[in-house]
Amino acid sequence: MSGVFDKLIHSPTVVAIVMAAGLTGCATGPPKRFRVDNSHFTPCARAPHCVSSQAAPDDSHYVMPLAYRGSAGRARQALLAVLASQDNARIVSAESRFIHATFTTTLGFVDDVTFIVQPTESIIDVKSSSRIGYYDFGVNRDRVARTRRAFERRVGAVT
Repeated sequence: MSGVFDKLIHSPTVVAIVMAAGLTGCATGPPKRFRVDNSHFTPCARAPHCVSSQAAPDDSHYVMPLAYRGSAGRARQALLAVLASQDNARIVSAESRFIHATFTTTLGFVDDVTFIVQPTESIIDVKSSSRIGYYDFGVNRDRVARTRRAFERRVGAVT
């Protein structure tokens, strides 16, 4: 019996399952606050697992906001359609100017992505952040880039 147990605990499949279960068990709930007010996000922490269009342009956390022409309502609807079309996304809340979505990775990690529609500037600010860990290996930056491309296909690129 001991030989079977030794083979089992040294199996790569079992090790992967145990690691994945352990890592997903470390997941925390969403941050208590996403925004300072109706127009501003809470800032990114120092860790590189967060990007924000409200960070200073020379900050490593900076990403460009989503830009649009036309009505803010049309842009908001286009963004909601983009989020709804993504398999690993879930829209948590969709207020008139604020949208919160979560993205779940294949290992069960949850990232929070928030948007603030800024109608007077014709932009949608975006912040994407991992709930746990220090590095995200560029996942949040890539997610924002993919979301931007899909959004621009729906509303037309703004140059």
